[in-house]
Amino acid sequence: MELKTARLTLLIDPNKKAAFERLCARQDRTASQVVRQLIRDYLAEYDVEYAAAGIEDEHADKAEQARASETRSKPKPQPASKPVPASRTGQRRR
Repeated sequence: MELKTARLTLLIDPNKKAAFERLCARQDRTASQVVRQLIRDYLAEYDVEYAAAGIEDEHADKAEQARASETRSKPKPQPASKPVPASRTGQRRR
């Protein structure tokens, strides 16, 4: 199953859309479910291979999270403190 989704916008005759939605409802399926199945079948018919979005990305995401946690756990080097001039400390020079 895909973990990520993308939107597909298409134009269709309103009467055809209504008939399609009625048929989907009679089959207790959403229009999106049917369209996704139609696309999968069409890709299979033409032997087009694809990887479901998010499946291979899941491993990359876990690796990225591991790198991020390593970065957070390492202490950041602190800059060397510079002496503050006496004029800024409120003290008078002698």
